[in-house]
Amino acid sequence: MAASSHRRSHRPDRRPDRRTVRVPAVAVTAVAAVALAVSLVVAFRPGGGDDDGARTLKPVAGAQATGSPTARPTSSASASPTPTSGSPTPNPSAPPSARPSAKPAKPSVSAAPGAPGVPAARAASRTVPSAGRIQPGTDYQGIATSYDVGDGNGACSYGPTSDVMTAAMNTADYETSKACGAYVLVRASGGASVTVRITNECPAPCAPGQLDLSRQAFAKIAPLSAGQIPITWSLLSPATSDTISIRYKTGSTQYWCGVQAIGHRNPLARLEVRANGSWVALPRTEYNYFLSEQGSGCGGELRLTDIYGEQLTIAGIAVRPDVVQSTGVQFARH
Repeated sequence: MAASSHRRSHRPDRRPDRRTVRVPAVAVTAVAAVALAVSLVVAFRPGGGDDDGARTLKPVAGAQATGSPTARPTSSASASPTPTSGSPTPNPSAPPSARPSAKPAKPSVSAAPGAPGVPAARAASRTVPSAGRIQPGTDYQGIATSYDVGDGNGACSYGPTSDVMTAAMNTADYETSKACGAYVLVRASGGASVTVRITNECPAPCAPGQLDLSRQAFAKIAPLSAGQIPITWSLLSPATSDTISIRYKTGSTQYWCGVQAIGHRNPLARLEVRANGSWVALPRTEYNYFLSEQGSGCGGELRLTDIYGEQLTIAGIAVRPDVVQSTGVQFARH
């Protein structure tokens, strides 16, 4: 029996015309591969999987576009912070009066008021240029002691007085008699308080912040047997019906004079005399007189300035040693 042949080209039943329409297997495979690739590209393009079969052409990243680009809004989480009204940004082109100015931060005190070295709770509301060490609107801490005021006279040279609600200021805060005549509110830790007028100086061992009260004033806030107590004190600008008086020192003439102001509501910062058409400030002594060593302005116009900067001009005060002469004027209350 003859073996069958694997070569189909000579099979007797194969029609010759069928060989002209046969497609090679390689070509069919290539076409199928291209079709598959196209379908995959379409399927994975944005919007390519629409169920309705529609294919909308969308821009491809990197393609050139016409028109101005529009910025996309960013989310609040990624947006840059915008300055708020609490932290204004100065405008360099604005006039000085329109530019916001930084406000100093308030000091915070963690220790309890009254502790050594800790300022009292009420801080100064503003700094007064004409004031010395003692600024208005500020609480100071120290200790209070007491002494026998005798006839009421003291380093401020006001002379004897029946007013015993007085005190001597420590040398540092006395500041060459700048504290003379100042009214001070003194408060004890228990809440008791008394108002005194500074008429004297308390030398060492009185420490800064210390007030040596008259015994009568001390008794208003603590028993005399306490000896000394912690206090808080501050300047006052009290209500008063008194007016300022002027006194020339013993021995004053038109050639040399010492001038003193008495009864001023607020501490006195400066005393000037009118000399040769201008105001001349006189130096202040420890005993609270302003001296004109060469006689400039003695018996002429005077100008008084308090620590708040208010000025009072006084005329018609003749050189009359040891005579208290009323001016009829007073500083404003603060």
